[in-house]
Amino acid sequence: MGGASARGWIAVAAVSGVIAVVVGAFAAHGVDPATAAGAKAREWLQTGSQYEMIHALAMLVVTALYAVGRLEKRLAIAAQCLFLLGGVLFPGALYALAFGGPRWFGAVAPIGGMAFILGWLCLGLAALTRSDAD
Repeated sequence: MGGASARGWIAVAAVSGVIAVVVGAFAAHGVDPATAAGAKAREWLQTGSQYEMIHALAMLVVTALYAVGRLEKRLAIAAQCLFLLGGVLFPGALYALAFGGPRWFGAVAPIGGMAFILGWLCLGLAALTRSDAD
């Protein structure tokens, strides 16, 4: 992840972080939890926001670790892509449900969760398989 690529991943992580903060703030201040529907919407927004922020930070960490030569390139990029995919699918599905989207979005969230899991596995492998030539 050379200079331009690193800047791109940092920008993607920043946008994801912004979305996480905005959605989390909206969940805290813009959703009335007095009804069952409002309470569920708040829960979905808070959960999505939390996972999105964690993985925005994970994208920054992968970028930094790769930049200092601690990760194998292909697996580091795979981890980044999986964190990004998970960050779109998992919180995106929860956000859609919270805003009244069709119930089938509930089936999308586990796909995003699986992308997160695979991203973490790739990150671990990127650390373990890095050669001194990388």
